[in-house]
Amino acid sequence: MRGVSAGRALVRGGVLLAALAGCAAHEPPSTAARARALLGASEAPRGNVVLRCGPRDAEVLLDGVLQGLCSDFEPASAGLTVGEGLHGIEVRRDGYWPYTTYVEPHNARATLRAELRPMASRAAGAEESK
Repeated sequence: MRGVSAGRALVRGGVLLAALAGCAAHEPPSTAARARALLGASEAPRGNVVLRCGPRDAEVLLDGVLQGLCSDFEPASAGLTVGEGLHGIEVRRDGYWPYTTYVEPHNARATLRAELRPMASRAAGAEESK
């Protein structure tokens, strides 16, 4: 039986054993580095915002991008997922004054209550005061 120095193959009883010396110094492939970066990004602070709106069919925008209707993000749902950083949430519907607020997630679930006011009621109030 012959043995070979570390870092080479060693044959014993017809079985090939690979010596692992020197493998630890081998640099991982770029895909492993990319996977680590993606995992690190997934651990960034996020949050969920549950919406309670009136009217329920009002549109919800996150940073100016339509996400759905208020009813899509009610307490029974997963809520609106918000990533790291400061984000603007707007709730709007035709004939109503829009509601805008800003949130910064901290790995928490928050509830946002937005009751939109009809534009007609403000105009009617202005007429009555004349």
